[in-house]
Amino acid sequence: MLISLLRRTLSVAIVTMLACGFASAAQAGPEVLRMATTTSTQNSGLLDYLLPPFEQSSGLRVHVIAVGTGKALRMGATGDVDLVMVHAPRAELAWVKKGAFVMRRTLMHNYFVLLGPPADPARAAGADGILAALRQIAAAGANFISRGDNSGTHSKEMELWEAAGIEPEGSWYQEVGQGMGRTLIIANERLGYLLSDEATFLAFGSQLELKTLSKREPSLRNTYSAMAVNPKRHPHVRHREAVRLIEWLISPQGQRRISQYRRAGRALFEPDSPAVR
Repeated sequence: MLISLLRRTLSVAIVTMLACGFASAAQAGPEVLRMATTTSTQNSGLLDYLLPPFEQSSGLRVHVIAVGTGKALRMGATGDVDLVMVHAPRAELAWVKKGAFVMRRTLMHNYFVLLGPPADPARAAGADGILAALRQIAAAGANFISRGDNSGTHSKEMELWEAAGIEPEGSWYQEVGQGMGRTLIIANERLGYLLSDEATFLAFGSQLELKTLSKREPSLRNTYSAMAVNPKRHPHVRHREAVRLIEWLISPQGQRRISQYRRAGRALFEPDSPAVR
């Protein structure tokens, strides 16, 4: 009698434990994949459009952390995220060479744009190319608002100043240490010039009086890539899931979705897969 009672009690306990385990698993929800990306990508609205189909088909949830490219790369290098999506090819390749990342894949591109106030006091719009425009802004001492945050856009800006033979300094050159969206607003308020990625400017365009003063040229091409954190460096990262997302992004479905994303009737990014061009 006692043994029978103990058996029934044990059976109930086991069933209860299993039920609790299944309930806990159900409550835990989908597995989370951590991706560090740039504020410009997030500000464009692309990820809100791009990721839901992947999440639905994969059962994963992508937790996006939007920071400057420099910080995103450091987060990946220290294993704080599973993959990164950034736009600083020179820095990306340096980190790959160090062994911090694997499976670097180019996803898409747009262009950087030089923006300025409608009055254009430095007459940058009439300059022969971006480097001449920057020289005229510096010579005029016109307000230039820099992100100053080690982002991909900031890195490109510094490359351009160097190519123009100018070290920007003085009261006319103002580093604000902000993301792309906030920097656009500050430049608009201060009637200043700045370098922006095209996508964020188009996303914010209706709120700004700033005008595009540059034309598309090779030096202003803005390429975005995704990279998985090296699992040999950080075994805890969700490497297989990161690879799965990267493969989806470069697949015809992912690339087509990138090409279909528009704001104000314009495509913000061009996919880099020949299959969907």
